[in-house]
Amino acid sequence: MGEFSRMADVQRVVSFSDDLLKVLKDERDLNNLTQCLQHLNDLQSHCGSDSKEVYRLLQEYEGKIEACKKKTEQAKSEVADGAEMEYLQKELKEELEKEPISNEIDELERQRVSIEERKQMLRKFDQDKLKEQRKLSMYASITNIIPDLEDQSKISGHMVDRDKKVVEKFEFDPAKMTASEACDSLWKMINNQ
Repeated sequence: MGEFSRMADVQRVVSFSDDLLKVLKDERDLNNLTQCLQHLNDLQSHCGSDSKEVYRLLQEYEGKIEACKKKTEQAKSEVADGAEMEYLQKELKEELEKEPISNEIDELERQRVSIEERKQMLRKFDQDKLKEQRKLSMYASITNIIPDLEDQSKISGHMVDRDKKVVEKFEFDPAKMTASEACDSLWKMINNQ
């Protein structure tokens, strides 16, 4: 019974080491996360400026519509003969044709939809980022290893011993050792704690 339990523990440790190596070696995930963060910042900036511009244009067109309505009401309130009324209606029609308001409103609606889609993408990215941070935190708390994800050319990080309040830096050059040698070295460091 004790030997079976020990075999199961060894299998779990081997499985965990494989997972840890994948996380420490997978440059694509880190690059994707870095690119997504940059895209997030760019997207937030663009969304903010687009939103301000859309609001400004909307206010401007609402003002123009209001001015046209006032002119129409003023023209109706004044007693005018048929020729003058015809002239005013023609002038109003020309003004409305100059300002293709309905086209602008459609364009503003398309921009609003685009901004909403971008916001949804940002929310999804934030959720993915939080998930990756929690995953990394879990690995660090289990192994007491905090990987250094900045330099992708080497496997490096810090071993943390909370009881002794000690932080020890480690670094492996993948060009000088195989992946299994790096894994063995990491496991030795974990077991020596």
